[in-house]
Amino acid sequence: MATATWNGTTIASSDDTVVVEGNHYFPREAVTAALVPSDTTSVCPWKGTASYLSVEVDGQVNRDAAWYYPAPKDAAAEIKDRVAFWKGVVVEP
Repeated sequence: MATATWNGTTIASSDDTVVVEGNHYFPREAVTAALVPSDTTSVCPWKGTASYLSVEVDGQVNRDAAWYYPAPKDAAAEIKDRVAFWKGVVVEP
């Protein structure tokens, strides 16, 4: 089971992650932390446009620490609406 932890709190865990380029993409329903929409986006040439989310746990916010692809390109269809983490979030397989 893969888990994502931030500041000592497990914020996601699932047996159903998709690993792309070393990142575990969790099903949205596996995320237990509050995810706050952000205006930040980035573009991957083969995956498409990523939208970012800030992670909120116990009143602390990790800005843009999660991302997902709402409309990925065909080559990355398997990660549609799945959430990946970075910026201090520890993901263990």
